[in-house]
Amino acid sequence: MSNVYETPKSELGSNEDPDNNSGMNQDTFPPGVKGWCWGGFLLNWIWAIGNKTWIGLLTLLPYIGFVFAIYLGVKGRELAWKNNRWESVEHFNRVQKKWTMWSLIISSAGIIAAVFVMLITS
Repeated sequence: MSNVYETPKSELGSNEDPDNNSGMNQDTFPPGVKGWCWGGFLLNWIWAIGNKTWIGLLTLLPYIGFVFAIYLGVKGRELAWKNNRWESVEHFNRVQKKWTMWSLIISSAGIIAAVFVMLITS
């Protein structure tokens, strides 16, 4: 019989990858993390909130917002890896692929809507 006053043992840490340094603000990244971030580029401030990458809120500033959007496109995946705790690289890539998919869908729908409005009004 176990001691009821003893703190329970966590099984979460036993399955963690020892090479997983997500959420630790380190400058080394495992393979598969670096690359272009469509979610950070197209849905910049929304993506920034969802990935706890607060520097992305600078995209809301006039004039320099586009520069920060490009910065999030280039460095966004690395920033998201550093600022969140991910289960694994596969989990990270799954989440970032969803951000990519939705950013491309929303941007494409916006472009199609703009073309449609231009055709209607002219």
